[in-house]
Amino acid sequence: MTDEEEFLAGYDPSRYPAVAVTVDVVALTIRDGVPHVLLVERGRPPFQGLWALPGGFVKVGAEDLDTAAARELAEETGLETPGRVHLEQLATYGDPGRDPRMPVVSVAYLAFGPTMADPQAGSDASDAAWVPVPSLGLTASGAQPPGATRRLAFDHARILSDGLERARGKLEYTPLATAFLPEVFTIPELRAVYECVWGEALHAGNFHRKVLSVPGFVEGTGQTTASGGRRGGPRARLYRSGDARLLHPALLRPGTEDGVR
Repeated sequence: MTDEEEFLAGYDPSRYPAVAVTVDVVALTIRDGVPHVLLVERGRPPFQGLWALPGGFVKVGAEDLDTAAARELAEETGLETPGRVHLEQLATYGDPGRDPRMPVVSVAYLAFGPTMADPQAGSDASDAAWVPVPSLGLTASGAQPPGATRRLAFDHARILSDGLERARGKLEYTPLATAFLPEVFTIPELRAVYECVWGEALHAGNFHRKVLSVPGFVEGTGQTTASGGRRGGPRARLYRSGDARLLHPALLRPGTEDGVR
């Protein structure tokens, strides 16, 4: 028997405190020009009746974290993660007492995509809904006012706040704003995504110029919309996402040096 085999044969994991691992998903989409987050109403304790991000315990030894995140999203809301939904790890949360049951470390994920379907509550959730982010009253630190209509369980207000800030940053340095849009889109539709996620009105001409100056951000399809704008203007050109993975130069937020204004 090798030293490695001998060590493992005598190893006793019960000598160490038990710690559970969960996944939580910050799923974002845009509806009627407003950012929405997917929430589930908890159907059992702890925090029964409060709202939470979709998530749950990882099946240790049977699945990896990415698989667990996709599974929990499907089980609690009925939503699958098709190819055009972007899913990435956000951060890990392990503050003592974040879960009253036992020490729990949660690996949070960020997901966003275009026109995601209405959810159906399942598993241990009594309801599931796309909720307008402004209605939650989140502060920059991830706190909620006492009178918030939907109180968030665990530390999910903080996780959601972190997810929103990650999404805002992603739009500066990557082309992932296009993940909120159909495969073919106009520059005004792309600008509407930035305005929605950043919460800032942007100058149409400056935005158009900056987008087209970034190599690989978007590429023209050679086609136009079927009709002009609301005022009978010219038909808009149609674009699709290009092959860039990072935006250089970046589209910085208003208020920063060289930010889009």
